[in-house]
Amino acid sequence: MSETETLKDFITRTLETSLAPISLDVVDESHLHAGHGGWREEGETHFRLDVVSAAFEGKTRVERHRVVNGLLEPAFQRGLHALAVRARTPSDAA
Repeated sequence: MSETETLKDFITRTLETSLAPISLDVVDESHLHAGHGGWREEGETHFRLDVVSAAFEGKTRVERHRVVNGLLEPAFQRGLHALAVRARTPSDAA
């Protein structure tokens, strides 16, 4: 992750590359957490994502979240504070 790449761009690029999602929605919700723990005025601290990928087939909800969190570890190291994840398979999304 480059220092000039936004966290949203990093999250999007990483998940697209690693999971080949059918659908991916990455939303910066930092503004909703102003003044709360982990929030920074410059934003990019709280994200919500909805990802649909065949890579989740056969995995439990917890396993799916672990996959996403593991892929995004560098984002947490760079200041991501909270991540709400909806990780579905194509059959879940149908």
